[in-house]
Amino acid sequence: MDFKYDVIVVGAGHAGCEAACAAANLGSKTLLITMDMNKMGQMSCNPAVGGIAKGQIVREIDAMGGQMGIVTDKSAIQFRMLNRSKGPAMWSPRSQSDRKRFIEEWVHIISNTPNLHIWQDTVTELIIEGNTVKGIKTLLGVEMRSQTVILTNGTFLNGLLHFGKTQISGGRISEPSSHGITEQLRSIGFTTDRMKTGTPCRLDGRTIDFSKMTEQIGENDFHKFSYLEHVKRQLKQMSCWITYTNPETHATLRKGLKDSPLYNGQIKSIGPRYCPSIETKIVTFAEKETHQLFLEPEGVDSQEYYVNGFSSSLPLETQIAALHTIKGLEHAELYRPGYAIEYDFFDPTQLYHTLETKRIKNLFFAGQINGTTGYEEAAGQGLIAGINAHQNCVGGDAFTLGRDEAYIGVLIDDLVTKGVDEPYRMFTSRAEYRILLRQDDADMRLTERAYRLGLATEERYQLWKNKKEAQDRLIEFIGNYSVKPQQLNDMLVAKGSGELKQGCKLTDIVMRPQIGLEDLINTLPALKEMTEQIACQREEVIEGTEIRIKYSGYIERERQIADKLHRLENIPLRGRVQYESVLSLSTEARQKLTKIDPETIGQASRIPGISPNDINVLLVLLGR
Repeated sequence: MDFKYDVIVVGAGHAGCEAACAAANLGSKTLLITMDMNKMGQMSCNPAVGGIAKGQIVREIDAMGGQMGIVTDKSAIQFRMLNRSKGPAMWSPRSQSDRKRFIEEWVHIISNTPNLHIWQDTVTELIIEGNTVKGIKTLLGVEMRSQTVILTNGTFLNGLLHFGKTQISGGRISEPSSHGITEQLRSIGFTTDRMKTGTPCRLDGRTIDFSKMTEQIGENDFHKFSYLEHVKRQLKQMSCWITYTNPETHATLRKGLKDSPLYNGQIKSIGPRYCPSIETKIVTFAEKETHQLFLEPEGVDSQEYYVNGFSSSLPLETQIAALHTIKGLEHAELYRPGYAIEYDFFDPTQLYHTLETKRIKNLFFAGQINGTTGYEEAAGQGLIAGINAHQNCVGGDAFTLGRDEAYIGVLIDDLVTKGVDEPYRMFTSRAEYRILLRQDDADMRLTERAYRLGLATEERYQLWKNKKEAQDRLIEFIGNYSVKPQQLNDMLVAKGSGELKQGCKLTDIVMRPQIGLEDLINTLPALKEMTEQIACQREEVIEGTEIRIKYSGYIERERQIADKLHRLENIPLRGRVQYESVLSLSTEARQKLTKIDPETIGQASRIPGISPNDINVLLVLLGR
């Protein structure tokens, strides 16, 4: 074998799989190294993709030619659009997946992607010459050379599992941890620390009394993750089930706190604020008598259920005793207990926006190694790292996304500008331009850019182009079409909207909050005929058109604000100021600007502790 590659990707989790496919599809000879070829794309924790803001990330990945949306749709066993009661900026798709099928879909994609090779082994060392990475060395003693390396090690770097007082070395249950890389990078100056996450027990569905729980049924409309028309949900759709903890549950858990790794000093690393363990919930929210739990199926051919909301590292006997106090779980049997895991991560302020490290050229980090949590955040980083590793190989321009272009852009800018003090999770509240970053229009924002790059296919590009043209035609028709009271008043009254007193443009009716575009299509023959001419993605075209009309004022205002702030993003800063010598900057500003070394004035303005006065000083120094 010829062990020479353009791109080597270490780790085949969600970041690694996306990175490897992106680099290979762009034309780089790529190697994906994994400890176990049968677990590529493994869902280590809950069997679900998407959710608040996370679903938008997956749609962005798909819009650019990534794979996560395709894999999720093909393995979906329940789909729901969250936050429907709120505005479209908050709508977030989420899907339960068949865990086994999810892996099978990833294995199929990776095994059939041109330019993509696989090697089963463990990387123990990077080959670094000068300040440039040149390849890797493995546990089997194999040396492989490459132009670039992407580390996507997940929770495997010095991973340590906690089951009560029992500690086991591992990156996941029954899988070994990885050693050597952290120690090597720390020795050459990288800053590293430890984080903690956890996972709940898994239950045997045959021992659960679902009659005592509330059934949560999925949705079956046109929504999905992938924009590709031929990608559809094809598996049996399954229900989730809702139950609750109670005071007896909490009392049982409190008795075990003395043996909890989180509270007896055994775990000292940083844990997730927004996905706490059940023991953290009963301590932090001591006044609450109940906590909601979701029982989520692991697959159509499995009896395994995931207890969402009951993550724990308490001793096994405490977990069992507490579960048996919950309605429907009185006789539940465990397949395996919940546990916590500690692992190494690297301060992400040591990265450029391309996810290349500042200290070592052509070395990229993506996923939990950067202090994030979640499959979707990892996959988004992997896509960007894979693109830029390829660009480095061919001498292409850096590919980055702005905060007004994508949630992926918000994610990466937050990481490299602010760093992390806990596992980073994406929320809609982190995006200042969320009305521009909706789940319905990720293709409008990103597909053309990805097509020009060479990652999005001709099929994707034509779908986007047809969809955009159809929306534009429909908006023009609605803007020019006049309606009279007798055409609409019966429908308006039925919908609880005021009657028309005189004729008006159809746009004015679409703007009414009580009226949907489908209501008007079903009422006006001319509009129905117009929409029947839409050749593909009809439902998406109609939904997108309605959103663009109803929220046009908000969208335009947010775009104007983003364009104004772009002026700061277009003022280059890196390498132009010696911060330590500028005494008119605050001491904190000098220290943080030196550490982060921001690319632009805009990035500098987002560094915590940098004041407007500090920004004005920098603008004066730059002659602005």
